[in-house]
Amino acid sequence: MADDLHTLSAPYALDALTPDERERFEEHLESCERCRTELAGLSAAAASLAFAVEGPAPPASLRDAILDAARAERPNVVPLRPRSLVGPIAGAVALAASAAAIGLGIWAASLHHSLTQERSAVHVLGDPAARHVAVHGAKGELVVAPSGTAVLAVALPTPPQGKTYEAWIANPQVHRAGEFDGHTFTLPLRVSRGSRVMVTVERAGGVDAPTSKPIVVAQA
Repeated sequence: MADDLHTLSAPYALDALTPDERERFEEHLESCERCRTELAGLSAAAASLAFAVEGPAPPASLRDAILDAARAERPNVVPLRPRSLVGPIAGAVALAASAAAIGLGIWAASLHHSLTQERSAVHVLGDPAARHVAVHGAKGELVVAPSGTAVLAVALPTPPQGKTYEAWIANPQVHRAGEFDGHTFTLPLRVSRGSRVMVTVERAGGVDAPTSKPIVVAQA
């Protein structure tokens, strides 16, 4: 039972426990220095993670794309009687449903990727062996698991229109780590001890090499 309670630090920080689990864990905290220390390190990261826990909403352009696809396919049927309209209408409905299924399938794939990223982030943030590194330039921290998997948990404002945040890993060569929304981001590359993790503001769509001075820097 005690070992089980040790594993509840991360879900407690994320407010993901049932009332009974929360009560048992809080009683456990009173006598467990290990969990208190781990929870203190998770608190700041959990605050940043809160900005990213919602799955992505369907893109605003998805509805228009589906409707455009449906309108583009006009049934090549000349109705002879009013009741013959049933066929073309049914065809148009079927086509719209097919387009919707494709669009929702793309969105579902995006959602799956987002949830996978979030699970990976929670796993790293809840690892008691992970190192918590302060970042310069923003509120938050870099959390690095022994495997080198790392999560950058920061709180940056929404980037200007037409711009995006892009992360980089320098060891010492600079490698592109990808665009993110300025909150919690699981880095796709391993972060070795001594590497620098940086964030720059770039044009929407990202760039292959930094074009501006880093606004966030962390030394792993």
